[in-house]
Formats: sequence, C-alpha cells, structure tokens
Amino acid sequence: MPTRKILWSLVAVLAVAAAVSTVTDELGRRYAEAAFRNALVTFAVARTLDGVISVAQGTELALEPGGVGVVLTLGQILDPINDLVERFSTVMLVATSSVGLQNILLRITSWWGVTLALVIAAGAALLTLWWPHRSARFEHVAIRLLLITVFLRFAVPALVVGTALIFDHFLADTQVAATEALENTRDQIEAINERTPPAIDDDASVMDRLSAMLDESLESINLNERLERLSSRVTESAEHIIDLIVIFVLQTVLLPLGFLWLFVRLLTSVGERVTRI
Repeated sequence: MPTRKILWSLVAVLAVAAAVSTVTDELGRRYAEAAFRNALVTFAVARTLDGVISVAQGTELALEPGGVGVVLTLGQILDPINDLVERFSTVMLVATSSVGLQNILLRITSWWGVTLALVIAAGAALLTLWWPHRSARFEHVAIRLLLITVFLRFAVPALVVGTALIFDHFLADTQVAATEALENTRDQIEAINERTPPAIDDDASVMDRLSAMLDESLESINLNERLERLSSRVTESAEHIIDLIVIFVLQTVLLPLGFLWLFVRLLTSVGERVTRI
C-alpha cells in the first residue's frame, strides 16, 4: 500500500508541476502553430491551382491562334485533375479548420482556471491518500477527479505533440515534395495562361507578315511541347494530390482522434483499477 500511495502522489505532483510550468503548453502550441502554417500554405497552393486551371480552361480565344486543336487539348489535359483539385481544396479547408480548432483548444486547456482545478484535485488526492483516517470511497473519488482533470488539462497537448512527432518523422518529407510538385504544375499552367500570340498589323509588309507567321508557328510548336510536358506532370500531380489528402486527413483527423482515444483508454483503465483496489 505505501508503494501505491507514493506512486499516486508522484502522479499528482508531476501533473501539477507540468501544468504550472506550462512546458507542455508551449510545446503543443509550437507544434500546432507550425501545423497551422503548413496547412495554410498547402491550402493556398490548392486554391491557386484550382484558379489557374479554371482560367486555362476558359481562355479559348487566347489559345486558338497557336494552332488547331490547342484549346481542346488543354481542356483534355486539365480535366482529369480539375474535380480532384476542387475536392482537395475542400479537404484542405477542413484540415486547416481542424488545426485552427486545436490551437483554440490549447488556449482553453492552458487557461489558469483549468490549472487551478487540477491543483485542487491533486491536493484532494494527496489529502485522501495520506490522511490517517482516510476513507477508501473518498480516496477512489479523489483519484478519479484527479484523472479527469489530468485529461482536461493534458489531452489536447498530448494529441498535438504526438501527431506532430509522427508527421515530422514519417509524413513531412512526402508532404513537402508533393506541395513543391503542385507549385511547379501551377507555374506551368500560369505560363500557358499568360501566353499572348504575336499580333499582325494590317498595314505590315509582306516580310513582316511572314516573320509574324513564322514566330507564331514556332510559338505553336513550343506550346505543344509544353503541353506534352504538362500532360505528364498532370498525371504526377494527381498522385501528389492523393498523397496530400491522405497526409492531411491523417494529421488533422485520424491521428488526433487516435491519440485522444488512447489517452481516454489509458485513464479509464487506470481508473477501473483504482476502484478494484
């Protein structure tokens, strides 16, 4: 029994020390802010990519002088990822909102009122553990209250830190590479959107007209080559988009829920053992 009392006393003291020192809060806040910035950057890439695709599919007159069938080809190239990019934007909006919610919850759980509740619960647990004429019933209730306040105080920092550690070790490199690939795809589409065919003056000489037609033909060949490269990159972009969807669903939804479930199960298991002693 003394060993049990010492262990629970250590739990109470360490919980209060961690809450008062705010070490876990600062660590969780730093990871949550980094995740929020990361999600915002990827969300911005998704929105701008969606925007340039919409512009590219709507600039028919700007692309028609480059050659027959160019407009149709561009639409066919971009159509496979058009709907996927829109869904990706929606996923990133949800992911960014989830990380923003975690930031808000971190501020709530680090509020001095929650820390005070933990200090009171820890004091009550220590009192019932070491009081000479303690009641087993009051002791169990006090320990349960301690576990509840520990959950309220540390659940959010624990899931944020745990999720961030997994992301940094297993997902970060893939996320960075996929985001950079989508940025390159966006830049290629923007370059095509900004293409302007050479204008031919009605009063120009025959040589000037021939020169303009040659420039237009060369530009058309160059454009077709860029479209072929873009077609290959679009196929890769679809894979990168799927990777990013999986990564951010894991980071902002599944992993936090998984860590929260583990934390609840751990405290519940400990609480059940307390009642059996």
